[in-house]
Amino acid sequence: MAPALSDQDLITVASVLAQKPSSEGKLAKRVLDISLATFMLILMLPVMLLTALAVAITSPGPILFKQERVGCRGRSFACLKFRSMRVDAEHRLITLFKERPELLREWECNQKLQRDPRITRLGAFLRISSIDELPQLINVIRGDMSLVGPRPIVPSEVPKYGRHILSYFSVKPGLTGIWQVTGRNDSTYARRVAADVIYARSHSLWLDMKIIALTVPAVLTGRGSC
Repeated sequence: MAPALSDQDLITVASVLAQKPSSEGKLAKRVLDISLATFMLILMLPVMLLTALAVAITSPGPILFKQERVGCRGRSFACLKFRSMRVDAEHRLITLFKERPELLREWECNQKLQRDPRITRLGAFLRISSIDELPQLINVIRGDMSLVGPRPIVPSEVPKYGRHILSYFSVKPGLTGIWQVTGRNDSTYARRVAADVIYARSHSLWLDMKIIALTVPAVLTGRGSC
């Protein structure tokens, strides 16, 4: 039996095998982004209003969480989410790392915690259901993001991509993508990078539509949540 590929081997194979982007791309992708994101925003408006009210009632503080993310060509933008954490989340994270160093290692490896005590009860539901990410439809309409692409990363994650960051910078980050529809909670960070490289080098309108279709069952089963 052949040995399993390591995470780094997988990234290398992805870099070699991934195809160049098709020429049908940018205009058709942008039209799809604007039309579908606008439709979804109108359709989900009642859910978003109820969510905003629930956040305001259950956890005093801002309803929306704005975080600096890095997008296409390395440009920064404010990524929008419904707030799912306590207002003192950043301070609590620093305190948590001091008290439990093993959690710092988990964070450095995956940029997340499996059991994050900063998340509110409502926030846990919003994350499992992916409702917390609905405000990113506004980012899509603005042009900061696309419906499909790599998940937007924070500046501190850029070094984790190494030379593959150029693939990430070549496309807009997405509301959904390959990583999100393939069970991202069970994936390593290196495999996330590999998924981003594959998408950046082989994306097409057909692939986008396929990923959007796969996103529905991924969200319903919780595989598309983080």
